[in-house]
This record gives sequence, structure tokens and C-alpha cells, in this order.
Amino acid sequence: MTVKCYEDMEERGFFYQLTDSEATKKSLNEDKVTFYVGFDPTADSLHTGHLLPVMAARRLQQAGHVPIILVGGATALVGDPSGKQEARPILTKETVAKNADALKQQLSKFINFDNKNALFVNNADWLSTVLYIDLLRDIGPHFSVNKMLSMDSVKQRMVTGISFLEFNYMILQSYDFLHLQKEYECSLQVGGQDQWGNIVSGVELVRRVTGKSVFGTTFPLLTDGNGQKFGKSAGGAIWLDPSRTSVFDYYQFWRNIDDADVERLLFLFTALPTEEVKKLGALQAPAINRAKEILAYETTVLAHNAEEAKKTYLAAGTKFGFADPDNKISTSSNIANIKTSDGTADLPSYNLSRNKLEEGIWIVTLLSESGLCTSNGEARRLIKGGGAYLNDTRINDFNYNVTEQDFTNNESILKAGKKKIRRITLK
Repeated sequence: MTVKCYEDMEERGFFYQLTDSEATKKSLNEDKVTFYVGFDPTADSLHTGHLLPVMAARRLQQAGHVPIILVGGATALVGDPSGKQEARPILTKETVAKNADALKQQLSKFINFDNKNALFVNNADWLSTVLYIDLLRDIGPHFSVNKMLSMDSVKQRMVTGISFLEFNYMILQSYDFLHLQKEYECSLQVGGQDQWGNIVSGVELVRRVTGKSVFGTTFPLLTDGNGQKFGKSAGGAIWLDPSRTSVFDYYQFWRNIDDADVERLLFLFTALPTEEVKKLGALQAPAINRAKEILAYETTVLAHNAEEAKKTYLAAGTKFGFADPDNKISTSSNIANIKTSDGTADLPSYNLSRNKLEEGIWIVTLLSESGLCTSNGEARRLIKGGGAYLNDTRINDFNYNVTEQDFTNNESILKAGKKKIRRITLK
């Protein structure tokens, strides 16, 4: 039985707050809804912290609804105080316009804009022409200053101080919803948890001005196991632009998430079926690492492309080890179609005669003869220090003999530490 849109979004963890859950459920399950999600172009790239609303829009579109992707060419000039301890730097109009163009290119990888399946709009197109007195007269009476001060996005900033410029942000975002409702019959706004006050204000403004019912929903604030905001690393934000964050580092960010976060992130950031996600999330260490590989591969496909994801998966697996080289863990992901042996093609190789394996070859001898160590003594010291690996399994026994059982498709991978690698090929 096909899962309905609302139930699917709910089960996957996209909903946090809804202005009217029953009305939203009915609309998403029975109607073709035009909805919008906004992004202020304060940089020329999105980062992983932006991806939750992007993935929600993608999933809603796949369910048959129509997304309006709004970039805040005007609101970025004001600065959203939501979730910020201090005011954003003021950007020039030229910088904001350039950033907006860059974001459209990135968002096009997630959202299908062909054949009017989605709209891409810039609120500078209407807000830049609004006269201040007209805005005060037409919109001002519908906003209570007392209510605005009670909103978390404003209240939290009252401690450090909020400028009148930023105080107007809620009004401008609400006006966006009103404009989109009038122009495109947009009936739903979606956004991050910190946008709740802005969304509620927009829903109320549309009702007051037009008499029509529209709705809003927010997504949960994602945090990691340490309670830190999701999407950050020790080096800062994880960007989608490969000139800011390499594809390899992007992949590794997802590959290195905490075990406890695997199921939740698979639900939110991949399109894998529900039952498959539950099975992958229930895996125990070390098998859970295969679920992380799948998550990293799928997210890299979306942000970059399938070829880059394949190359990065093979590069990371060759360097650090593959979690499931024989594809024993079932998955519908295309990662299952990638041969891990493809990642060893460019590695330094050592050809080993099959005759030498009739009684096995001493691991110490193989380390030195393959060129990973300069002598048997160095090989012994490597093993003693825990730096010798055969097919990603640490060798602790000085007397270990390598046999044909250690080879798959006539190949095995021998490592001295993490960087020195040899592909051992049977001839």
C-alpha cells in the first residue's frame, strides 16, 4: 500500500511544528499543494545546515506538490535575526545578486525546475518596488508590536540588542507569503525550526488580508551527539561548493557521523525506502559502517553527481577500508553496483606467484618484498606497533602466514599504516 504524503513526511521526521496539522494533512494527502521555502543568499554556496528544508522540498515535489524556491535578494539586505546572537554583516546588492545566482545552480541539483514543476523566485523582484509609506499603511496595522516582541526570533535578540532594521525582517518575510499566495496560490510555507515566528506571522497576515487559510510547518533543529548544530565540523561549515569543501571531505563528513544518528539521517537525507532505512539503522558495529557508507554515497550523489560519489567512495574505501566489500548487506542504493576492486586499479601493485602460497607466505616477508618495509626488522616493528593491515584487518601475529583465503578475485590489499598501500595480485 502506498504511504500517503503527510504520513511519509511525518514518519521520516520532517515535521516539528504545524500551524494546523489536520488541514495540512488533508491538503498534502488530497490536493496538489503549491508551497514555498526560502533561502537568504548571504553566501555563494549552501552548506549542510541548509539541506533539511531542501530535502523536504524535494520529497514534497516527488509526491506531486509544487515547490516555490525563494531566494531572499531583498531580505538578505536586511538580515534575519532568527537564531543569531548578533546582526549579520551588511552585504552589497551586487554581492547578494551574485550569491542568488550561485544558489539557484546548487538548488537545481535537488529540485526539478523542468516543465514548470517548480518555480524559482527572488523577493527583490517585488520588495524592491514597495514604497515604505504604502507598506506601513497596508501591512503595518496587521502586526502587533507586543506579539512580535514575544517571538523567540526577536526575544532572544533583545538580550544583546536588535536593530530596527532586523526588527522589520518578520514583516518582510510575512509579506513574501502574502505575495506568493496572491500570485501563485501558494498555501504552505516550510522552514527550519528557528523560522516558526516568521512563518506564523505570515500565515496570520495572509488570513487577515485575503481571508484565506494557509498553513506553515517547521522542521526539527538537528544536532549531533554532542548537542552541536548539525552541519559543522572542526574546520567549520561543510559546503556544497567543492572549492570550499572538497568532494572527499563532503563524503567523509557523512561517513563519520555517530552510530546513533544513522537512521535519522538516512530518513531525512536519502530516498531509501522506510523499511530499508530501519534495517540499516538497526545494524550493530562494525556493520553499521556500511549504513554510513550508503548515507555518504547517497548524499554525495545529490550534492555533486553519481560519478564523483563513486570515485570518492572508492578512494575513501581504499584508504580507510570498505565496510562491506562483498555487498553482503542488502541495499537498494546504487553503491551496491560498484566493485570495490575498481578502487585499487591505480594503486601501487606487487605481483605474487601463486606457487608461493601453497604453504603460505610469511607476513613479514610479504611486507618487505612488496616494498612496504625496507627489511624484515622494519616489518616486525610495524606489526608490533599495530600498523600492519591485510584487507583492513590489523595483523598482530608475527607468525601469520598469508594464504589464498586472504585473496578475493586474486587480489588483497596490504597496508603499512594508513597511507602506504600495496595491491597484492596473484599471478
